[in-house]
Amino acid sequence: MLEENVLVSFLRKFDEQPFLVKMNGKEYLIGEGKPTFTVKIHKMIPIKDLVTSTSLALGEAYMDGNLEIEGNLYEALNHFLGQMDKFSTDQKALKKLIFSSPAKKNQEKEVRSHYDIGDDFYKLWLDETLSYSCGYFRREDDTLYQAQVNKVDHILEKLYLKEGMNLLDIGCGWGFLLIEAAKKYQVHGTGITLSEEQYREFRHRIQEEGLEDLLSVELMDYRDLPKTGKKFDRVVSVGMVEHVGRDNHQLFLDCVNQVMEPGGLFLLHFISALKEHPGDPWIKKYIFPGGMIPSLREMLSDMAEDNFHTLDIENLRLHYNKTLLCWEENYKKHIPEVRKMFDDRFARMWDLYLSSCAATFRNGVIDLHQILVTKGINNQLPAVRWYS
Repeated sequence: MLEENVLVSFLRKFDEQPFLVKMNGKEYLIGEGKPTFTVKIHKMIPIKDLVTSTSLALGEAYMDGNLEIEGNLYEALNHFLGQMDKFSTDQKALKKLIFSSPAKKNQEKEVRSHYDIGDDFYKLWLDETLSYSCGYFRREDDTLYQAQVNKVDHILEKLYLKEGMNLLDIGCGWGFLLIEAAKKYQVHGTGITLSEEQYREFRHRIQEEGLEDLLSVELMDYRDLPKTGKKFDRVVSVGMVEHVGRDNHQLFLDCVNQVMEPGGLFLLHFISALKEHPGDPWIKKYIFPGGMIPSLREMLSDMAEDNFHTLDIENLRLHYNKTLLCWEENYKKHIPEVRKMFDDRFARMWDLYLSSCAATFRNGVIDLHQILVTKGINNQLPAVRWYS
């Protein structure tokens, strides 16, 4: 009874939206008014675990089926995660988890632990472009596929591409951006990735599209780019710098700078935070080991050290909320298949991941920024925005 009262007392601080807690045949109302969702607790969550990491304790309880949500998971998380400033995190106790090694071998292992789960898994719920990053919804009724095509078109327009230019994509994923760039602008594109599955799939797509003369993909760490001796007119990186780590942000930008032609354009598309933060323990343990979300201000500060001049900054936060809700809708349709591929715990984990990320973008816990810069001064570009 004491343990139960302590748990309820801990949950009472999350009272901005009323919700109901059910456990041991009893009901507890948190906040005032009609409950917006209900939390069913089947097994007690130790208060020690909640204090060490609220997100880890609640996340694992959900994964194990010890905690369930009655109603819509996203709606519940949308109410709850707007109060993440009230979460407890003992950084000292979680030091090894939160601050993992930025060494090459370790980061390669961390990246592959997420992206090499299997293409068959991602193909269940991504659109046919296999784009695993924020879409761009120009119209309210845009499909996920159209939003991903829009996003790539938007980025390529910003890069002011001309036929024959050399374009580098750092963290190229399954290659849709470079394929579109080669088809629409006749540029020479190079993609690098640490994911073996993405590398194989992109190579297959290049051959399938007959683009061997224009495109290539390499299994390569960004730190090895300067050794290639290649130079690029344009560089793009979409959703990759979050894997670099705060200690390596400047090194990453230094490497970009070293392979760019003077006056070249660089577009960085990344999940960002308002302030510097070490990251969420549950996400780091189960979804993105070693992931670190940069703040916008620190990225701009580091860019200045390489003489990158900022042309434009755009926030696509609500576009990512909508993208994630599309992914979540697709994912839910295939949960039985996911269970067969993995198990129920994995299926619940990814359900929680997609819904919680949608909620954090909705609540402004994290943002999505695109920064467009030039290497040094470029006075040959239009004086007004050339992209819509």
